[in-house]
Amino acid sequence: MHVPRPSEPFPFDLNIPPELPIHGHAEAIARAILEHPVVIVAGETGSGKTTQLPKIALSLGRRRIACTQPRRIAAVAMARRVAQELGTPLGRGVGYRMRFSEKRSQETRILFLTDGMLLADIHGDPSLSAFDTLIIDEAHERSLNIDFLLGYAKRLLEKRADLKLIISSATLDVERFSRHFGRAPVLRVEGRTFPVETRYLPPEEEDDLPEAVAAAVEGAVKEVPGDILVFLSGERDIREAKEVLEGRGCPLPVLPLHARLSQAEQAKVFETGTGRRVILATNVAETSITLPGVRCVIDTGLARIRRFEPRTGVERLKVEPISQASAEQRRGRAGRTAPGLCLRLYSEEDLAARPPYTDPEILRTSLASAILRMKALGLGDIEDFPFLDAPTRRSINAGYQELRELGALDGGGSLTPLGRQLARLPLEPRIGRMILEAS
Repeated sequence: MHVPRPSEPFPFDLNIPPELPIHGHAEAIARAILEHPVVIVAGETGSGKTTQLPKIALSLGRRRIACTQPRRIAAVAMARRVAQELGTPLGRGVGYRMRFSEKRSQETRILFLTDGMLLADIHGDPSLSAFDTLIIDEAHERSLNIDFLLGYAKRLLEKRADLKLIISSATLDVERFSRHFGRAPVLRVEGRTFPVETRYLPPEEEDDLPEAVAAAVEGAVKEVPGDILVFLSGERDIREAKEVLEGRGCPLPVLPLHARLSQAEQAKVFETGTGRRVILATNVAETSITLPGVRCVIDTGLARIRRFEPRTGVERLKVEPISQASAEQRRGRAGRTAPGLCLRLYSEEDLAARPPYTDPEILRTSLASAILRMKALGLGDIEDFPFLDAPTRRSINAGYQELRELGALDGGGSLTPLGRQLARLPLEPRIGRMILEAS
C-alpha cells in the first residue's frame, strides 16, 4: 500500500464512525504514526481510542498489530467490537489471546491480548517480530506489566526501525510519557460526554455501605432512566450488595461484573435491548469496555489495590479509597450517550484529600516478582531497566534478598533451576515456593 508523504493528500478511508470524537482527529493521528516511531494519544472516556486506533494503524498498511489490554474481559470485548465494525468474523481478521483462551488465525491482522501475554512472548521472540505495531492501552494504570512493556519497547525501538509504538490512555500524564520517549508527539482527543450531575451521599457508618448502595439504587431507579452502574471494591462487596438489593425487592435485574466471571456470564452485561439493569462492577468497568445504556453511576469510592506488606513479606489486595482520576473516570461512565447522574457515596472533602493518581505498581509492591521475571526473560538487571519510575535501592535490595532466601537466585545473582520453575508460575515467589515444596 502506498504510504503518503506529509505533503500528499491523505488517501485512506479510515472508516471511523463519525459519531466518535476520534473521527475528527483520525487524520492527524495517522500522520503522526507515519512520521514518528512513538505516538501518544490522550483520549478521554468515550473518545473511541481503544477500538479505532488499531483500525487507523491497519489503514496505514500495518499488518501485525498487537493491542494490549490490562484485563481479559476488555481484550475479548474490544476484539468482538472491532471485528464487527470491520465486518470480519471474530478470529479471522481480528482476534484475541489470553491465558487459557484465544481466537485467532493466520489471517489475523489485529490481535487484542492481555499485557501479560505480550510479555510472555518476549521469552520466545525477544524482538517481538510477530508484530509491526504495538498499542499499549490504558497506560495510566501503570501496572508492572505495562511498565515492563513500555521499558522493553523503548529498548526495542533502538533495534527495530520498522516498529511503531502507540501509547493510549484516558487519564495519562502525557508530558511525562512524552519525555520518556524523547519528546514523542502527543495528540489529545476529547471524550463524547454529556453533562453529568454529581451528588455526594456519604453513609453515616462505614458498615452501612451495602445499605447505602441499595438506598442509592432505589432512588436512581425512580429518578433516572437507563441502566445503573455501581462501582464496588470486589467480589465480596458485589455479592453482599446483590443480596441486599434483591432482599429489598429491587425491581430491576441485578448483574455482577468482575474479572473472575466466565465469558458467558460477562457477555450478559453487554447484551442490549433487554430492559433496564443494575450492574454491580469492580473497576474492570472503569475504562476500556463500553456499557452504552448506563445513565447513572453509583460510586463507593473504593477499590482493591495491591500493596507489599514489609512486616509479613507478602503482598495484599487492600481496599483503599480510589484516586481523583479514577473517580472522574467512573463519573464519566454516566454521560456516554445522554445526560447522567453520579452518586458518590463519600464526601466532597474526602475526594479533595485523595491523591490525583494511583501510585504506579512498581512503587507499592514487592520487587521479587519483577526481578524474577526480568531474569527469566533476559531483560538484564532491574537497576538498569528504563522504567518510568525507578524503584528505590532499598526495594531492589529487599527483592534480591527474598529471592536468595527462597533459593531462586545463586550467590552471583543468576537464576537457579528452582528459580526457573518459580518464574513459570503466575504466583508470588513465596507462594510459588510453597506449592513447589508441597508437590
